[in-house]
Amino acid sequence: MDAPAGFRDARGRHGGVVLPARPEPIAFDPAATALIVIDMQNAYASAGGYLDLAGFDVSGTGPVIARIARAVAAARAAGIRILWFQNGWDPDYVEAGGPGSPNWHKSNALKTMRRNPEMNAQLLAKGSWDYALVEGLTPGPGDIVMGKPRYSGFYNTALDSTLRSRGVNTLVFTGIATNVCVESTLRDGYHREYFGIVLADATHQAGPESLQQGALSNIETFFGWVSDVSTFEAALGAETRAAAE
Repeated sequence: MDAPAGFRDARGRHGGVVLPARPEPIAFDPAATALIVIDMQNAYASAGGYLDLAGFDVSGTGPVIARIARAVAAARAAGIRILWFQNGWDPDYVEAGGPGSPNWHKSNALKTMRRNPEMNAQLLAKGSWDYALVEGLTPGPGDIVMGKPRYSGFYNTALDSTLRSRGVNTLVFTGIATNVCVESTLRDGYHREYFGIVLADATHQAGPESLQQGALSNIETFFGWVSDVSTFEAALGAETRAAAE
């Protein structure tokens, strides 16, 4: 597939990887791209984690974990940077904010702990099983691991400076939850002039399936592009083959 008319990569050259996506193909330079893995923690993807205890269905996360592992492997082979987020707070929850913060009122983890005080220092607390990344997804040498205290990866983190110092202008998103942390981070990136791509089958919603479809529709209509893992692998593989010829 040819690059969209007029496309230039981050170094001012025509070309780059062309990814079939909705609502139209998008081209990007792997050297100026980061794969963002959002909150693939036991809290969000494992039985007995925060989402499960709060009453959300996590039974469909297994295939998502496997597809994220594939996306990470493909990105790493193509020289794309990998950045892993972990959402949570200190064990005393100072970083979560008090009653003066909307997070105190809206965070389902904090509300669950207020109803069940015996869970304090367990749900989304740094150093806990809940906070840890799920089995099967492990950062590699050179990957970036970054904590975040709110839904958006741009809030009170070094994400923007970390990306800009490396010349990154395109973000490929995987992770949980599509309708919360993934969409929040992509939206904030849009307002900072980052191109945002979601690999839909490497994400999972918090809540009913309708929220997944609603978030993806909103992203592709207003804020970014939507593709899938197999298409991502194929596009990167085609670029690798072309470079070798």
